[in-house]
Amino acid sequence: MDIAPNDPLLAYLHNFTGPDWEQEDDVTLVTVRYRGPRKKPIQLTDFELPSAAGNERPAMEKVAEAVASLGLPRERLERLKTAVAEATMNAMEHGNRYRADQPVRIQAESDGQQLRVRITDYGGGTEIPAAETPDIDQKLAGLQSPRGWGLFLIKSMVDEMNVTDDGEKHTLELVINLE
Repeated sequence: MDIAPNDPLLAYLHNFTGPDWEQEDDVTLVTVRYRGPRKKPIQLTDFELPSAAGNERPAMEKVAEAVASLGLPRERLERLKTAVAEATMNAMEHGNRYRADQPVRIQAESDGQQLRVRITDYGGGTEIPAAETPDIDQKLAGLQSPRGWGLFLIKSMVDEMNVTDDGEKHTLELVINLE
């Protein structure tokens, strides 16, 4: 068995199996990182905005201010702001249908390992479609709607995107790993 230089996992496997071991099947190595017990999350912000066009901007800025203490690198912060703005716009348009009496709620919390931002609307009961990769050729040919980039964009901007629906409300959770 050839051991890659400076590869401690393969060196450990070689030491474990011994020099006379003959591989009979595939070898799979799995690594698990334990970050210790989760700390109780700290609430960074919790606010509501009316479902009105343009309110995605104040949502994005309020979240950016709330997470400033986490010291996100500028590029990560800009990606988060884009995801928050797009998710807020979707919540107002598709979830609440721009009904002024149905606000969008935005919460952000961190446990030191992850930042979680939740955007909640009142469009529960209607399914949020899976984030599909848009086909640019299909869109340019007019075979796909020019819209439909939102969830793909949001998912591309964060480490994890989760969608929940309790029958009354949709919540889109954006997760950024801080380590």
